[in-house]
Amino acid sequence: MKISIITAVYNREKTIAQAMDSVLSQDYPDIEYIVVDGMSNDGTDDVVRRYDDRLAVSIREKDAGIYDALNKGVRAATGDVIGFLHADDFLASSQSVSRIATVFRDPNVDGTYGDLQYVDASDPTRIKRFWVAGDYRASRFRWGWMPPHPTVYLRRDLYSRYGGFRQDFQIAADYELLVRMMVKHQIRMRYLQEIVVKMRVGGKSNASLRNRLTANREDRLAWKVNDLSPPPGLRWMKPMRKVTQFAKSALGWNS
Repeated sequence: MKISIITAVYNREKTIAQAMDSVLSQDYPDIEYIVVDGMSNDGTDDVVRRYDDRLAVSIREKDAGIYDALNKGVRAATGDVIGFLHADDFLASSQSVSRIATVFRDPNVDGTYGDLQYVDASDPTRIKRFWVAGDYRASRFRWGWMPPHPTVYLRRDLYSRYGGFRQDFQIAADYELLVRMMVKHQIRMRYLQEIVVKMRVGGKSNASLRNRLTANREDRLAWKVNDLSPPPGLRWMKPMRKVTQFAKSALGWNS
């Protein structure tokens, strides 16, 4: 079973090598690694070129933002399963993809997800927050739950059937895609109970109050564009889930 992993990058000269190394050091033998660079101008391209002979596909061209870049990667992918690794993130261990592949041995599974650790941007050995996703029930979306998108791996045919990332969303296209796949179309997901990805703190949706308000608006829109009724307290319930993540970090929970 081939697993395609897509990294979209723009001006991440300082972190892209760690992301790429974490993919290329996996013990799983059948990985198709795709890097989509939106014409970085900070030296990122020089870093990526050092890995050219180990990449299945390397795309360097202007794009309309991260979701456009991710869609390009999806279109280029030929694997049975597709996952994403952002340029500021890295896989938690060299066995991460092997364990993901084990889940897909069950033909009744459409996708999987795991847990995520937020780490300090300058010192990734320092853990800042835990996102322990927990078992899957579609009804949990109505209480502000979602799986950590960087840990989500889906069978490639789902993108052909249900589409990729909507480019009319600025921030929450990943959430909309998960609502579409998991709530509207009820795909069959399985929870992988381990840390799959480590993410440096500083996501775009939380970068400013304006971005947070845009994310809240798009969270509700994610339901409406899929002909679903948004949960009435979504704008509060979804952010409140981060409180428990900080609590788990304070207690030193690293499951």
